[in-house]
Amino acid sequence: MGTFAISGCATGIGAATRKRIEADGHRVIGIDLRDVEVAADLSTADGRARAIDETLEACGGTLDGTVLCAGLGGHIGKNALVASVNYFGVVELLDAFLPALSKGSDPSAVAICSNSAQLVPDAVETPLVQAMLAGDETEACRVAEEECTGQLVYMLSKNAVGTAIRRRAAQWGEAGVRLNAVAPGPIQTPLLQGGLDTPGIGDAIREFKVPVGRWGSPEEVGEVIAFLMGPHGGFVHGSIWYVDGGADALTRSDSF
Repeated sequence: MGTFAISGCATGIGAATRKRIEADGHRVIGIDLRDVEVAADLSTADGRARAIDETLEACGGTLDGTVLCAGLGGHIGKNALVASVNYFGVVELLDAFLPALSKGSDPSAVAICSNSAQLVPDAVETPLVQAMLAGDETEACRVAEEECTGQLVYMLSKNAVGTAIRRRAAQWGEAGVRLNAVAPGPIQTPLLQGGLDTPGIGDAIREFKVPVGRWGSPEEVGEVIAFLMGPHGGFVHGSIWYVDGGADALTRSDSF
């Protein structure tokens, strides 16, 4: 079976995805702060470099798949940290893993976006997203701290991730590696609970309308990721799949 690298796999969607991938018989190299094969802090350049080096050493330079789940919520009160983990902690690992993935068997990659990524008008034109897409972490962190609320940083960082995935479709397709993202809505994870426990943000989450009438589970997102990573998703590339109980359709019915 294959070898997969999964970041943010200690809890939440990442943990559920790891369990689902391992159920198919694959080997998983977990990347997180602790209790995994590769312990690294993805909020820093040095931590990301360590994660990349140790993962590539562990897989012997060949990966069959990667899922980038590591992320922080806007409620934590550290906007620069959210910007660094949610964007740079995704794209730097993706790009560094591409050569190893190109050597794999039917390789694919999935990143975690968010159904909130399209809620800011002209998000891609904002200074934060522009700094992220330009690879300027110093400027992105400055804008995040000085010009944004925590929730705005979260939404814009996820918009930047989605844009980065779409922009890489041609290059990754030519390399023989499929690349997609999932955009979850409210999923019952520690990240969501942190938002629920934060005054103001918690009320907004509770009032958020989900057409199916409930929040999702990490396992449901993991199933979609497993489909995208596997052979049945073989013609899906450069796409962002909403796993949000219809919330995006409710808020943006005419935009798709």
